[in-house]
Amino acid sequence: MSDLRIRAAVPADVDAVLAFWKDAAEGTSTSDDRDGVARLVARDPEALILAEREDRLVGTVVAGFDGWRCHLYRLAVHPRQRRQGIGSALLAAAEERFAGLGGRRGDAMVLQRNQNAHHAWRAAGYTPEEQWRRWVKPLVE
Repeated sequence: MSDLRIRAAVPADVDAVLAFWKDAAEGTSTSDDRDGVARLVARDPEALILAEREDRLVGTVVAGFDGWRCHLYRLAVHPRQRRQGIGSALLAAAEERFAGLGGRRGDAMVLQRNQNAHHAWRAAGYTPEEQWRRWVKPLVE
């Protein structure tokens, strides 16, 4: 893992991140566009955390902190790079960020149908809270 580099995204990474998510992430989000990712990087420059190996993007996680809660989104590892500790390294970086900001508990958005992700999150010490259900309302058409 010494060849793995963890860093915050910069504006020049936006297109590479979007292309990466098409290959590595499960599902899509209404924010999966250039403006959405650029807005994230501009608003909170440390939130989008990247993992690179040999100057190639191999993983991402969004570690958003709103001053109250620590939210994790878009944990994605390139399919040919999985089970090599990249996800764990990204989560460690996210948790370190949260601790530095005074965060107390991380929560993750994980697709119900993504059983591989369930295993990864459990291995990292996260557990589902079955009593909660996500409620959403699109704000744009």
